[in-house]
Amino acid sequence: MAEAYIVEAVRTAGGRRGGRLAAWHPADMAAETLDAVIARSGIDPAAVEDVIMGCVSQGGEQGFQVGRGAVLASKLPQSVPAVTIDRQCGSSQQAIQFAAQAVMSGTQDVVMAAGVESMTRVPMGSTGMLFAQAGLGKAKSPRQEEKFPDIQFSQFMGAEMIAQKYGFSRADADAYALESHRRAAAATERGDFAEEIVALTVETPEGEVRHDRDEGIRYDATMESIGAVKLLKEGGIVSAANASQICDGASAVLVVSERALKEHGLTPLARIHNLTVTAGDPVVMLEEPLFATDRALKRAGMSIDDIDLYEVNEAFAPVPLAWLKHVGGDHAKLNVNGGAIALGHPLGASGTKLMATLVHALHKRGGRYGLQTMCEGGGIANVTIIERL
Repeated sequence: MAEAYIVEAVRTAGGRRGGRLAAWHPADMAAETLDAVIARSGIDPAAVEDVIMGCVSQGGEQGFQVGRGAVLASKLPQSVPAVTIDRQCGSSQQAIQFAAQAVMSGTQDVVMAAGVESMTRVPMGSTGMLFAQAGLGKAKSPRQEEKFPDIQFSQFMGAEMIAQKYGFSRADADAYALESHRRAAAATERGDFAEEIVALTVETPEGEVRHDRDEGIRYDATMESIGAVKLLKEGGIVSAANASQICDGASAVLVVSERALKEHGLTPLARIHNLTVTAGDPVVMLEEPLFATDRALKRAGMSIDDIDLYEVNEAFAPVPLAWLKHVGGDHAKLNVNGGAIALGHPLGASGTKLMATLVHALHKRGGRYGLQTMCEGGGIANVTIIERL
């Protein structure tokens, strides 16, 4: 089977809700990452055969097929098609996998996977809420209600269930959150994100500035400050401080065939080694990355010891903690530059965002294999394994 290669992987620096990226229309923000991929790779924009854009809240400014909107706002010719997909938090990781599958099948040679989410301008849950308020029904169907009576599918409750199942305390979750901030702060100060970040121009009271540092990192975080944040459920362990931050951002990855590498004189950063997606319990919901990783490693003929770095999305602290415990991984290899608790989780953009961080971290640290996984609404999980080149 043909191989699929990653040539470029970029992201914006995260913006807090109502923060520095609040003035950016999501289509324009996504267009900046598409343009950056073209500029950095040097490929002819007309050679791009498709753009696959992940986005969760597809309404308002992220409606009317925001992937196509991003292409039209970019420097790509209007002849480049696009599609917008929703696999919840794994939307743009699935975009990478769809792009790789297109290349590996021989159907296409140059595909851009991307993601965008302005959680300021299109708030999380707003699309469902607005339909419900208009009397247009809810997502849970009568047949689903028969199978799952009186159950509200909730990622927050799933995180609490995982914490209870795997025996994690509030102190465990808070300590993990603190480490996420410390690792992200250290990576920022070292300049480890410099090659993956696309700087955006923003207006501030002090004038026009370049936004090139993740806005959510708390450089002064302590166990005391994190522990002082109110729990989301009495008797639980999850708080806003040990869960992912609401975030605005966009990201993009260029995936090409071996033929495209030669034709366009491109230098690959990584080869895609394995693509896996699985689904399980929609109630616990966030546990599926554990089992998806088992399957991915088995299909790849690998063990967790073969993997040099892991990017496990920090939707809630119990998720990466449970993943690490289940797979028997090395904590030192997990989210080495911090994760969504510190850097933010811009929903549909997080898949390609994590890939940008993983690819560049492998190069900086000299690792060979990297694994990325994402918990997703409905009890689904994607796993992507890459090999640094």
